[in-house]
Amino acid sequence: LNYFEEDNRPQTRLDRDLENGMAVSIGRLREDTVYDYKFVCLSHNTLRGAAGGAVLMAELLAAKGYFDR
Repeated sequence: LNYFEEDNRPQTRLDRDLENGMAVSIGRLREDTVYDYKFVCLSHNTLRGAAGGAVLMAELLAAKGYFDR
């Protein structure tokens, strides 16, 4: 995860390939009257959404011990 404090980030052109497309960029965090907070989140759908998401989930499950006997 990469958090940006700038008002104009994340931007598709600048941030889509962070960490070879495997990063998730978050920015423009602000309070909201309907929800508690709102923000902009950017990920590279081809990489993160396809195999990248499955690998990340498997790593998380392994770290939490779901594959241990």
